[in-house]
Amino acid sequence: MSAAAQSQAAFLKGESHKKHPGVTNLKTLRLPDELQTAARSIIHTRVAQLTDRSRSLTNFLWSKKRAVEDSTLRQKAVSLEKELWEKAMEKRGDMDEELLEDRIKKKVFSELRKTTYHWTPMKYDEELAVVYMAARLAGGYAAVRRAMNEILKRDPSFAPQTLLDFGSGLGTVVWASHSCWGDTLKEMVCVDSSGPMNVLAERLLKAEPHIKQVYFRQFLPVSPKVQFDVVAAAFTLSELLNAKDREEAVMTLWRKTSSYLVLVENGTKDGHQMLMEARATLLKKQDKIVHDSRPASVFAPCPHELTCPKLALKPTTPCNFQQKYTPLPLPGHNERQTEKFSYLIVSRTEPAEAEGEGVDWARLIAPVQSRSRHVHCRMCCPDGRLQHLVVTARKQSRDVYRCARSSDWGDQLPIIQRVDDDRSDSE
Repeated sequence: MSAAAQSQAAFLKGESHKKHPGVTNLKTLRLPDELQTAARSIIHTRVAQLTDRSRSLTNFLWSKKRAVEDSTLRQKAVSLEKELWEKAMEKRGDMDEELLEDRIKKKVFSELRKTTYHWTPMKYDEELAVVYMAARLAGGYAAVRRAMNEILKRDPSFAPQTLLDFGSGLGTVVWASHSCWGDTLKEMVCVDSSGPMNVLAERLLKAEPHIKQVYFRQFLPVSPKVQFDVVAAAFTLSELLNAKDREEAVMTLWRKTSSYLVLVENGTKDGHQMLMEARATLLKKQDKIVHDSRPASVFAPCPHELTCPKLALKPTTPCNFQQKYTPLPLPGHNERQTEKFSYLIVSRTEPAEAEGEGVDWARLIAPVQSRSRHVHCRMCCPDGRLQHLVVTARKQSRDVYRCARSSDWGDQLPIIQRVDDDRSDSE
């Protein structure tokens, strides 16, 4: 066997092509039995029009955008005011200038009210928390469990003992983490400002108390010196008012991270954009409060730390992934649904080189299209570029080809030979 062939086989680390080291996708996920049972018993308590309300809430949360920043609003107002003055000057009427100014200001306010997205924070009472559970428990669990699987698969020796979940909602991060690491987790702290949501999360846990040492708080632990092995925030950044609040929250969570910070959001343009802002903050911003000087390193999904190439595309498309799951059994719910999400995992440790010496790993950012004797792969590559690579056994090796056929959107794929320009293009 040639040296090249040996290096090509080495990245498999003894695994079959179907389970090669880059595969992090999971089959259709179902809620843990205890959580499913507890949720079903709570759903049986009467909430009027639960199915319709849960569908409506799902649609609302998916379409929710970030609040418009004050600076953007001011720029819009100045531009509109200037435009209205120019139109008024063209007419050159005899109208009193003060009266004209007053009219223009009223027109500006009226236009901004009509055209500006009205962001409102979510406030949950006991009933709406149950509607949220019916709408989002299974999908939220699926997204977080899939993100956590990235750590489980690529860092198998990692055995976290402590976990912090910021914006914990129904406690899905606790359940997803427990399904990954089980009883190695000795202390899990859930922080959510919503009292009714904390009460419901505790009810879900206590129905079958096999997950212990879970503590609920309405505020983050005060001491910046207290760190947790895993810190997570799922669908939480989107509930913060503006970029400044999100940046402060991300820096606070990073200070509390000793190993991995996991952020998950809806797989929308806004969800992806918020995660990329968080990524830029962690990689570039100098922290004034330093108790742990180990730098941030992007663990997943990006195979590089350059600017996200998807942000440069026009029109912009989000970098997102999907996970199939079985929803809670409500009338009208399909037996299988798909959660589309974006995520970011940042680590305090350098990425493991053991993932394959001399092998670069790219991230598949779209479904793989298998054809006769070749596979179409759209990937984000370690050089920071998007590539469309046609993989064949002759050009990339039999091992890479068979891995490509067994991979899917969201997995990593080994790249051994250089991607030639005539076989690649920006997507």
